Amino acid sequence: MATPLRPALKPGGAFNWFKTFGLMAGLTFLLMWVGGAIGGQSGAAIAFCFAFAINFFSYWFSDKLALRSNGARPLAREEAPWLYEMVEKLAKRAGIPAPPLFLIPTETPNAFATGRNPQHAAVAVTEGILRLMDRRELEGVLAHELSHVVNRDTLITTFAATLAGAVSQLAMMWRWGAMFGGYGGFEGRGDDRRGGGLGVLLAVLLAPLAALLLQLALSRRREYAADESGARLVGDPEGLAEALEELERGNRQLPFDASPTTAPLFIVNPLSGRGFTALFSTHPSTEKRVARLRAMALNLNPESTKLKA
Repeated sequence: MATPLRPALKPGGAFNWFKTFGLMAGLTFLLMWVGGAIGGQSGAAIAFCFAFAINFFSYWFSDKLALRSNGARPLAREEAPWLYEMVEKLAKRAGIPAPPLFLIPTETPNAFATGRNPQHAAVAVTEGILRLMDRRELEGVLAHELSHVVNRDTLITTFAATLAGAVSQLAMMWRWGAMFGGYGGFEGRGDDRRGGGLGVLLAVLLAPLAALLLQLALSRRREYAADESGARLVGDPEGLAEALEELERGNRQLPFDASPTTAPLFIVNPLSGRGFTALFSTHPSTEKRVARLRAMALNLNPESTKLKA
């Protein structure tokens, strides 16, 4: 029998909300640092206002933006009554309202959850995942996505991706401006001078990397947490492990051109790559996730002979 899901679970204990918002504060600081290096106090103030506006917009409209940017449409209950029944059963176990379902018109198998809280959440699945997955595997995927909703991951992940993107874009704008002489080189200008040459150079080179690393620390940890709590919700870690393997193969065979802002929301990264690029994926490697789930399955059922080597 499935163990009831509890909020904010992660491997080894509760995922501390203070750490989460500490990461968000770090991204805001990086944005202000770049703004200050480029435009002094005025630049830092503008960057802070920009960060505030991003957070406000993300809070109220992140779900609509994520769904629209991926071409998702509402999935009527009569189109897939069995899928609604599955989601409703899992949502009841998790203690949250059953979210509405959306369908993404692509053969790439994938899914994501979005929304600022469990009362304003939505789950989107692709046409490909409905064709590829059997019900056991799909139940594991949906449990993973509902775990993100319970743990309030969907909003925080969108915040992190948007702020990290803003830091990178601001640094890129400065580099292009400096290249064409738009910022007058590294020269100071009075009390509100643009930062010194070394300070500006460090800001535009290091801030985007730091923003990416902060985003990766947030996203990867939350994926592990959702895997664990999702597997507990259905009581079947092996089903989710098999689903992840299928999804990994499917996304490599049929890549999906998702927005970089919404890519961290998907259960497997639609923009993932191997080798060096995998180091900068917002998701942990599928191999590691599957290994954790199979270790969890072995602990739950040591005598099972169905586990893969």
